Amino acid sequence: MKLKLIKTEKDYQKALDRLEQIFHAKKGTKEQEELEILVMLIEKYETEKVGEFPDPDPIEAIKFKMDQMDMSQKDLAEVIGLKSRASEILSRKRPMSINIIRKLSKALSIPADILIQPYETI
Repeated sequence: MKLKLIKTEKDYQKALDRLEQIFHAKKGTKEQEELEILVMLIEKYETEKVGEFPDPDPIEAIKFKMDQMDMSQKDLAEVIGLKSRASEILSRKRPMSINIIRKLSKALSIPADILIQPYETI
């Protein structure tokens, strides 16, 4: 594929199709180099057309990571330190303290800047 800036939806679809074809290219090959450049072009187009994705809601991010890590609320309570606190945070009855944000960021590998975002509490 001749690499060029992606300017239209048609170009974008062609780039995605080509990406799928060469996705498992071996390191050191021309296809692998093409893959790297193609990814950059696709990201540039997506950023310009779609814009930046907003940060997720902190509580939803926690629930998502818990699901990915197959964690229960009890497991989260062990990270936070109190079972009732974990319940209150997940049900949005209590905002997270900076100390809890640090613990969750480390344990769940969620960037602190996502957890520190404002969110609604009940």
